[in-house]
Amino acid sequence: MSDPSRDIRVGDTERQQALQVLGEHMSAGRIDVEEYGERSARITTAKTRGELMALFHDLPDPRPQFVAPVPMFAEPAKAPARRWEGAVVPVVGVAVAIAFFVLVRNPLIFLLIPAFAILWGAWNGRRR
Repeated sequence: MSDPSRDIRVGDTERQQALQVLGEHMSAGRIDVEEYGERSARITTAKTRGELMALFHDLPDPRPQFVAPVPMFAEPAKAPARRWEGAVVPVVGVAVAIAFFVLVRNPLIFLLIPAFAILWGAWNGRRR
């Protein structure tokens, strides 16, 4: 199974670091000037980490080091739980409906319950 980080694209910083590491190998005598020129040309055109690392497969450490990939999307922040609102609204709605029914003595007063719920939902939706 291949390493998924090998497919991550590289930028100028990673290419510059790879050139520095390749220069260390040339200074240590592991590669000659001609091979340094060939590999450095391939480093400047490398697009992925895998292409860069392939240039160092036959060389010992040091090798280019890459930072861990950063996730593209951050985890969404969770809204705080509002448990009491879920319990208070129905209780208050029923209590108000019963109080109005006792005071007014009209069965149509129960139509206020859906109206109250709609108004509460609209008001609560605008706060978010």
